[in-house]
Amino acid sequence: MSAILPNGSILEIAGTFSTAKPVTAITNANPAVATAAAHGLADGDVIVVASGWTRLNDKVARVAESDTGTFELEGINTTNAVVYTAGAGAGSVRAASGWAQISQITDSTSSGGDQQFTTFGFLEESDDRQLPTTKSPISMTITVADDPDLPYVAVVEAADDDRAPRVLRLTLPNGSVIYYNAYVSITSTPTLSRNNIMTRTITLSLAARPTRYAAAV
Repeated sequence: MSAILPNGSILEIAGTFSTAKPVTAITNANPAVATAAAHGLADGDVIVVASGWTRLNDKVARVAESDTGTFELEGINTTNAVVYTAGAGAGSVRAASGWAQISQITDSTSSGGDQQFTTFGFLEESDDRQLPTTKSPISMTITVADDPDLPYVAVVEAADDDRAPRVLRLTLPNGSVIYYNAYVSITSTPTLSRNNIMTRTITLSLAARPTRYAAAV
């Protein structure tokens, strides 16, 4: 049986980024290999990629097989040269750090990511047809107990204020991890409902599709 409950999941937000490290090339490979002189990154570092490849741009990845001047983007497959035009993937990466747990979560919901379609039909047909187009934006809504003294609150409020994306890490009970690069906002005042705890709502609006890694074996 592979089904798991979310109970025990840990959600964290990164409070800081390193300075951008120039990437001069990214290979069409699985996993992709980035070339970056004196990058200073180590295996397991969490990075956000800025790339000429739109599908890779703003995506979170982990560093693997770090070497002098190169490193792998763990789990990132760029072999499709139609999407990832050869030689066009250069850009930069920033490492995320300073993780703070978003604790006392009472509820979490997600929306979006649904496939959209265009509907059309030919004059001679009695039935319409559909073709897939884009997917709707993904967002998550997280309800937390109001506790302004928790360390993560200042990080989330700073993200709400500057409106710059942050990296979030969701560790599931089975050890698998999901990374998000998202715009983060939080309600400025808690709910006030008699006989219920005061809560605030954190909203994550994803800047790129999440990256998921299986539990280490």
